[in-house]
Amino acid sequence: QVQLVESGGGLVQAGGSLRLSCVASGRTYIMAWFRQTPGKERDFVAAIRRDNNIYYGDFVNGRFTISRDNAKNTVALQMNSLKPEDTAVYYCAANSRVSYYSSTYEHWGQGTQVTVSS
Repeated sequence: QVQLVESGGGLVQAGGSLRLSCVASGRTYIMAWFRQTPGKERDFVAAIRRDNNIYYGDFVNGRFTISRDNAKNTVALQMNSLKPEDTAVYYCAANSRVSYYSSTYEHWGQGTQVTVSS
């Protein structure tokens, strides 16, 4: 199975930036980011297809940028203009098809904490 490892989370002030990275142990078709706060379902953040087609969640509004390096099996999420409501555990996911629903994804990382202070 494909293993995913996230990194890059941390604590930043509102308006700051973070860059998250995820490394996959093998080839993937879709790589995506979801986020989750305690007691809530995981929300779709962004996804990128192997051919670089990109999809963003409704809340992103141009603040985040997803990218990937197929040769290295990595995906990154550049997050700018962070808000306190962005605070969550961010998870890297991989799938064989495009989907906005966490329940359909086949592979998951363990998550990285992002905390945005107000």
